[in-house]
Amino acid sequence: MTTVAQTHSTTGKPTPKPPSAAPGDLAQTLTRPPRSLWRDAWSRLIRNKAAVLGAIIILFFVFVAIFASSLAPHNPLQIHSGQGFLPPMWVEKSATGKAGTPEFPLGTDNLGRDVLSRVIYGARVSMVVGFIPTIIIVIVGVTIGLTAGYRGGAIDNLLMRITDIVYAFPDLLFFIIVMTALRNTAIGQFLNGLFLLFVALALVNWVGMARLVRGQVLALKERDFVLASQAVGSPHRRIMLRHILPNSLGVIIVAMAFLIPGAIITEAILGYLGLGLRPSTDPNDIFITSWGSLLLEGQAAINNQPWLLLAPAICVALVVLSFNFLGDGLRDALDPRLRE
Repeated sequence: MTTVAQTHSTTGKPTPKPPSAAPGDLAQTLTRPPRSLWRDAWSRLIRNKAAVLGAIIILFFVFVAIFASSLAPHNPLQIHSGQGFLPPMWVEKSATGKAGTPEFPLGTDNLGRDVLSRVIYGARVSMVVGFIPTIIIVIVGVTIGLTAGYRGGAIDNLLMRITDIVYAFPDLLFFIIVMTALRNTAIGQFLNGLFLLFVALALVNWVGMARLVRGQVLALKERDFVLASQAVGSPHRRIMLRHILPNSLGVIIVAMAFLIPGAIITEAILGYLGLGLRPSTDPNDIFITSWGSLLLEGQAAINNQPWLLLAPAICVALVVLSFNFLGDGLRDALDPRLRE
């Protein structure tokens, strides 16, 4: 005796059928090659319009910084006699009674130096101050955080107590003290004061990176792939460099994207206070002026030549916003929870 499959439940309603994927979609899913985390992150990053725009602006300023000597219409130290406080070229009559000229698109300062050329050369200092100290911070912070998180115990306690002591110093106050005390020494005059600024930025800013990496390592060292590597007898150094560090790169890259604008703002603040780049009178110098120094000069001439202040301020704002947009985009792209 045969039985007939029931198509209705005890309540009399039809039993719903489970949803099934279309044959074409299923075949496409099975034949699709697997994508790595980095390729998947890149595909999400380029779809983030704000991050792409930020990256384009950053690359533009890096290009300007590298080729400043070719892009600047005038020597930034050249004094054009009788052209002091010349307004931008679109101003027909300024507060000083002078009209702008296309020869000086953004006008001149009180000595007759071209503002646009000085802003272009100022990009060199800001880009260098943004990238070089950040590289030092990442190297020191990642080394300490990786060692403390993986080793644990007394080593972790010692390194974290040192980190707490350094973290207790107020950053800006520390920068002002160092730049004021050592400004006239040999180390303060090296590279027109940039080397001292690099050291001051790196001495206190590595603590945040160290804490971030340590937390990431504490979460990763209990994962199965790390435990398996320990079980087969892999050396600790190999485990840290081949297994834990690569899986922490996403967090490190995002942190770098936010460290760079912080260094640029710090240089601008110190330059505005007169503690940044030392004034240069040698036209052969690579680092002649900075956006922070131009802010200080523009503050005193805000009524006669406002673009002496506005031009570097706009540049600093654009670079900082661009790095923030790029950092937000990297954070979203490298978060595996957002993978589609």
